[in-house]
Amino acid sequence: MGNESSTVVDEETIPSVLEKRTIEAVANYILEKDVRRIVVMVGAGISTSAGIPDFRSPDTGIYSNLAYLDLPDPEAVFDIGFFRENPKPFYTLARELAPGRYRPTIAHSFIRLLYEKGRLLKHFSQNIDCLERLAGVPGEMIVEAHGSFATQRCIDCKAAYPDDRMKAAVDKGEVPHCPQCNGLVKPDIVFFGEALPSDFFDSRDLPEQADLCIVMGTSLTVQPFASLPGFCRDGVPRVLINMERVGGLGSRPDDVLVLGDCDTGVRRFARALGWEEELEALWETTKLPEEPGAQTAEDGPSRTREEQLQEEVERLTNEVDRTLGISQAYEQRVRQQLGSPVVGKADRADRADPANNNGSSHAGETGTEGLAHVFPHLAQATKKLSLENPK
Repeated sequence: MGNESSTVVDEETIPSVLEKRTIEAVANYILEKDVRRIVVMVGAGISTSAGIPDFRSPDTGIYSNLAYLDLPDPEAVFDIGFFRENPKPFYTLARELAPGRYRPTIAHSFIRLLYEKGRLLKHFSQNIDCLERLAGVPGEMIVEAHGSFATQRCIDCKAAYPDDRMKAAVDKGEVPHCPQCNGLVKPDIVFFGEALPSDFFDSRDLPEQADLCIVMGTSLTVQPFASLPGFCRDGVPRVLINMERVGGLGSRPDDVLVLGDCDTGVRRFARALGWEEELEALWETTKLPEEPGAQTAEDGPSRTREEQLQEEVERLTNEVDRTLGISQAYEQRVRQQLGSPVVGKADRADRADPANNNGSSHAGETGTEGLAHVFPHLAQATKKLSLENPK
């Protein structure tokens, strides 16, 4: 398993388990067979509608952050060697990405609903944003393949660091230090030069035990995560809810493709299951305190839809103006520094612990997919930067 053909089976192909190759047939399969062992595998695509900036466009907020941090290249912010030398850029970025700033999406709430109905075997995530946890999925049900902001420790003595002190440091953009050895503290996110969590490898046999696989919002290009759907047994239905066909999904008779944005696909799935009202009610509980509609009685009447849209337009206009200004300033700096020596990816890889370079480490990854283990949608932005500013 794992070496599947990329050939796409025609939609008319007769499935071996499902009635048809439709999401409605998958819903019937779940309910009629009382399916209780569902594995879910997700990437950054289930979080973009939460408002977390998308790296694909060079004009997004996070790309702008990477620009004004004046890094040797974008990958440096998640490089363990660079972090040891200068942790400040990461903590500047962490302040924008840390849990609590973004609301889980309807897709995250769907995963929680699967859990509450006793149907979730395991949830595999490539994301570091903790939105599954904020949606109410218990940590023990989640395999965060590339780590997350959920826990943190010293990079030297490995001592755990208190959550409250970490949150205070991130909120202030400060760099926390270990109280035991004064070493640098960082979230348990997998950086270049570090191995994947042992939990990922300990759980890789679970897809083979599943009776249904749901894949959402991922390009399935980064290994070893990309191999997970291939571990599902032949005859086990696999559902892809994604903007495009990926990873050989669609090649088996019981594969079902729901192409489009994840939120729309999840709502369609919930509707077919008869869970739509439950899902919307569950998602309603994830509203952040400052979010429109999540007000207390003393706040007065809620704003109209038109007022909310006007506010969003003004916010986006201001963000675009700010981004363009930063991008222009960054371009000028790049042109001035083209002749200056910089520390490149190869140099950082040389500094990485060679003991970690065993196939589960990212120390040797290069190219436009290099940072994809943390944010798969940074690849295009990195590629564009390289093409515009060749060394």
